[in-house]
Amino acid sequence: MNDACWGLLPIVRVIVAAMKVVTIVIPIALIVFGTIDLGKAVIASEEKEVKAAQKRLIQRFIYAALVFFVPTLVYFAMNLVAKGEGEGDTNSWRGCWNAAK
Repeated sequence: MNDACWGLLPIVRVIVAAMKVVTIVIPIALIVFGTIDLGKAVIASEEKEVKAAQKRLIQRFIYAALVFFVPTLVYFAMNLVAKGEGEGDTNSWRGCWNAAK
């Protein structure tokens, strides 16, 4: 397994780990910051600020969903491209990705 992924297995493992962290942390942070903004606007009791904060919160929910699902969509697309490659072959994209997981 030393020659897996053309010697790039450690780098691929770091990328996989980073994608997992980004997929979880960024959506949670966007939702928390949106909720804080909305809370501040509600406490200020100005209707204009509340509407602006609601709009930002909805945008952040959309961004959070995109950040959460984009890696999944990319992985799905790459699996379609690599459909003919062998599962156990670590010198294929799919084998390399599975070895990194």
